[in-house]
Amino acid sequence: MIPFRQLAALAAAAALATAAAGRPIPEAEALQPPTPARLAAVAAAAKQDGWGPQQADLRAAARLAYERDKLPAAEAWNHVRRWAELFAQTEAEFVPQWIAAVNAAQVGHPNMPSRYGTRPVPIGDVLAPELKLWLLGQTELSGEFHALVSPVDFLPRSFAILQELYAHDAAVFKKFPALAVAIALVYDVPPPPIWPHAQVTAEALPRRFPAPTAAFAWWAKQEQLGKTYHRLARLGPDELKFLVDVAAPFAELEWAQLVSNHPLGQLAGAYTMVRYRNDRLANRTPIWSGSSYALAEIMAAGGICADQAYFATQVGKARGVPTLLFSGAGNDGRHAWFGYLGADGKWKMDAGRYAEQRFVTGFARDPQTWREISDHELAFLGERFRDLPSFRQSRVHVAFAADFLATGLDRAAGTAARKAVNFERRNQAGWEFLLTAARREGRDAKAVESLLREAAAAFARYPDLELLYGKRLADSLRARGETSLADAELQRLAAKNRSGRSDLNVEQARDAVRRAIATQPLPQQLLAYNQAVDTFGRGAGVAFFDQVVAGFVEHLLRLGRRTEAQQALDRARRALRVEPKSQLAADFELLGKTVRETK
Repeated sequence: MIPFRQLAALAAAAALATAAAGRPIPEAEALQPPTPARLAAVAAAAKQDGWGPQQADLRAAARLAYERDKLPAAEAWNHVRRWAELFAQTEAEFVPQWIAAVNAAQVGHPNMPSRYGTRPVPIGDVLAPELKLWLLGQTELSGEFHALVSPVDFLPRSFAILQELYAHDAAVFKKFPALAVAIALVYDVPPPPIWPHAQVTAEALPRRFPAPTAAFAWWAKQEQLGKTYHRLARLGPDELKFLVDVAAPFAELEWAQLVSNHPLGQLAGAYTMVRYRNDRLANRTPIWSGSSYALAEIMAAGGICADQAYFATQVGKARGVPTLLFSGAGNDGRHAWFGYLGADGKWKMDAGRYAEQRFVTGFARDPQTWREISDHELAFLGERFRDLPSFRQSRVHVAFAADFLATGLDRAAGTAARKAVNFERRNQAGWEFLLTAARREGRDAKAVESLLREAAAAFARYPDLELLYGKRLADSLRARGETSLADAELQRLAAKNRSGRSDLNVEQARDAVRRAIATQPLPQQLLAYNQAVDTFGRGAGVAFFDQVVAGFVEHLLRLGRRTEAQQALDRARRALRVEPKSQLAADFELLGKTVRETK
């Protein structure tokens, strides 16, 4: 029998749905977060008419609350509207947009299917009605989901995974909803062939994720057994996505729990559990030669830095610790290390990082989007300012700025975006919406440049982001003929980054050379390259060689200019710090041989 209270709730929801049919949500109700009865009424109406028709009333309620500065109510109504929007979108609408986003972000890879369905079926239909209703009422989880989801997430599969996990065990799903979201957003497409690193064959390490239900059940069980170093229910999906991207089978992770006794504060020690193979470095054999890449085999055979970093990341994941594998280029060689989420909620980025020499920065793959991220970007996440009430308010304003832009209300979008950055200067989405609104309003280039300067100043402590806005400012200045001002802005950033972030100077040098190749005749290309070498290459290392020297020399060879290619290589050799018998010295010799043998 259905309990009396449940019958009463169902009757109230049905009555509300009937009374509200074709009528907007009353003002008094809109100024408060939606009640369970209202959510049930929305779901009932959607079951009959579809989720699309529900959006207008939900948007009106959200905007009314927002205009009256009732942010908690506005946030809750807007989350419901956004769920309705996603539930209503069909495969035929979603897939072309998703493919365009993947291509624009350049995150497609050969392991992804070559064809995707485009049926005129709402992608939300895969979710059971009770799961949809539950999601509508989870304001905190909804905020995390909507803030994290990206245009390159394949939501038809993500929704299917959420349904699989909910159907498998609804009680455990509700206990670990953030873990479910992380799995749904990471396992939506297969991992790329270069993950977790490219120095092992597909035969030795198949690139595939476990079944979502198996992964969810395994980590939930490990926490229940007390084997995880983090309480998984306390982590958000933005952290848990770096846990669930596991490459080793769970049997190997259970083996790792037995052989590693490093507590969380000493997890960096897992890196040196694998002895270093100097012979592989000396013989220049970076690819794993064994037939198996099992953790036990790595530990028994020893390996180089990529193997040590991979081993350590899997040891961390076995203990419920989010981890990343980083690789980077230093002055005379390349290296790999790992990072992990510490007990204080801060990311530790230097595990194994300085085993050979000091490296400037490292790059890993975001398992949700498969784009490249730096350890400095992750440190931004590690500051945990997103947990502050000020950021929560900023996030609400960003959500409304996005909605206003989507419906052509550009001035309202600009106002909301300005409120967002006033609450939290580090909310990058707020700056992006503010710039978009300014352009759509027809603001002139000088006004947009003023916003770019303001954004660059807001991220003065974050060189990656300051450079991003500084380069956009320089591009705008150059487009309207202010070449000297554009050069001065880039020189200012280069001087600031010279001591602490030489990798960003390498990026600037690379961009300057690429811009010359794309827009200038050969004499100006050579001049731009020489200036880049003389300005940024003094004492630089492998990163500069990889991103500037090698690309330009190969470009000259394709043009048939072998003499100029040899001159470019010789100039770089004089400028860069080339230690005898180093990886960089070997790279110069190999490229020099290519130049000499080119006809």
